[in-house]
Amino acid sequence: MRTNRTIRIALAAVGALALTLTGCGGDDDNDGGGGGGGTETGAGSSVQLPKLDGQTLEVAAVWTGPEQDNFTKVLEEFEKRTGAEVNFVPTGNNTSTFLGTKIQGGQPPDVAFLPQVGVLHQFAEKGWIEPVGADAQAQLDKNFSVGWKELGSYEGKQYGVYAKAANKSLVWYNTAAFEAAGITEEPETWDDFLATAQTLSDAGSPAVSIGGADGWTLTDWFENVYLSQAGPEKYDQLAAHEIKWTDPSVKDALTTLAGLWGKDELIAGGRSGALRTEFPKSVTQTFSGDTPAAMVFEGDFVTANINADTDAEVGTDAKVFPFPAVGEDSPVVSGGDVAVALKDGEGAQALLTFLASTDAAEIWAAQGGFLSPNKEMDQATYRDDVTRDIAEALIAAGDDFRFDMSDQAPAAFGGTQGVGEWKQLQDFLKDPDDVAGAQRKLEADAAKAYKTG
Repeated sequence: MRTNRTIRIALAAVGALALTLTGCGGDDDNDGGGGGGGTETGAGSSVQLPKLDGQTLEVAAVWTGPEQDNFTKVLEEFEKRTGAEVNFVPTGNNTSTFLGTKIQGGQPPDVAFLPQVGVLHQFAEKGWIEPVGADAQAQLDKNFSVGWKELGSYEGKQYGVYAKAANKSLVWYNTAAFEAAGITEEPETWDDFLATAQTLSDAGSPAVSIGGADGWTLTDWFENVYLSQAGPEKYDQLAAHEIKWTDPSVKDALTTLAGLWGKDELIAGGRSGALRTEFPKSVTQTFSGDTPAAMVFEGDFVTANINADTDAEVGTDAKVFPFPAVGEDSPVVSGGDVAVALKDGEGAQALLTFLASTDAAEIWAAQGGFLSPNKEMDQATYRDDVTRDIAEALIAAGDDFRFDMSDQAPAAFGGTQGVGEWKQLQDFLKDPDDVAGAQRKLEADAAKAYKTG
């Protein structure tokens, strides 16, 4: 398996998903602590954890708002079972920079969630993270497919637990806006999508909400268009920088995007408004307010914001369809957050063990806005049928998948606010006529970042 592999859910699963949604090996010699000899706590527990009374752990992740609140429920259960106290620290969007500063200053958190597999590789190469212990490895072997385990490994050692996954190829829509515009069918192709957007706009609804203030949302737009239009082989090559961003396939994808991004009347607030809109607002302005937008593109985690910040009901007021096909097939790009230990201690390893268990996955799933690659968890614990269908399609895919392209890149290119791909795509949203200029800038940034790692 390529270390830069990317997730693409099997087409059969995607077809089944579309129909359903419209209806509603590590290093065993390293024991690393991890709870060996611990005792079970709590009825029905599937995992043994050690007693950690008096210990304080720090966990860092990018989440804020509803996503942080949902994860806190998992940490509270870990505290209850072990006696440890766990403090959560938000990293901000520049996770690798935040953590690098903490590590170099001698004050790293015990556990951190990395949103980019490229950052895991960089941190492992620098010796900044610890391999998982025997107990965490046992949970991984029991509950996760080979593909998800390999995404959390580097040079044959298991370092991370992909506790949270995401299907990043979904378009959520306001059913009232569709009904008011007389739209009865969900778009299946890019041309259909643009036509639907125009119909919505003509009927008085801002058609598409874009969270352009967060550059990562724009990379997701590009990746979906590129995967569908250029195909998996080209996708893998661009992800590894084996072809340049000046390649004609990139030109085609940017030109396709410009067909939407270049039409202010189809974007909530126009291009300038989109560039001032952060991801959470892009969701809430689709399902609340006097003149809500009709559609917002992003992953399954959108449900966390819908549930927490709007009165819309997922599956009734808020429905979803797969990202429209630009080429022959609709794309499915997946991402994920990998938990790693930055300190060599019993507490950090115990938390990784818990995060790899079905117990943690089921607690998290019950909150909403969460998707797990844990194949042994009880799917009934998902909060709504829409999320459950998406999760089942992910599990059904097994190891046949593609992963978010920008998350595979060095953080300086694919994972840092204000620079690299995030910045260049924001500039392209501002001026979508300059396709060649965007390509040159993307390639210059990529060449520098991949060279330095």
